[in-house]
Amino acid sequence: MNADKFAKGWIESWNSHDLDDIMKHYSEDIEITTPMIKLAAGIESGSLHGKEQVRAYWEKALHKIPDLHFELVEVTSGVDSVALYYKSVMNKMAIEVMFFNENGLVNKMIAHYTDL
Repeated sequence: MNADKFAKGWIESWNSHDLDDIMKHYSEDIEITTPMIKLAAGIESGSLHGKEQVRAYWEKALHKIPDLHFELVEVTSGVDSVALYYKSVMNKMAIEVMFFNENGLVNKMIAHYTDL
């Protein structure tokens, strides 16, 4: 897996606001954990499970933030994983760690942000 190529495509998908294009990066059993879920949706665990739940959450987020734009700063690679450092929403810096399944799709994601 080419981490730089994945990161570029992932950023482009988010910046396009095309939810179908965004979702193509994720497996059906995706699990995401981010403080944004806790903040925006009031879900104490900060986690969502399954592509349907994640898609519904991101659809609402894209509606609320129509000018969403990510700026990639750095890409790092791990074992079946990448960590992207980027400028996110509300001028926050984010580190997003994504783990890939055997099909090259993200099946787990954990996000971290500066000062929420």
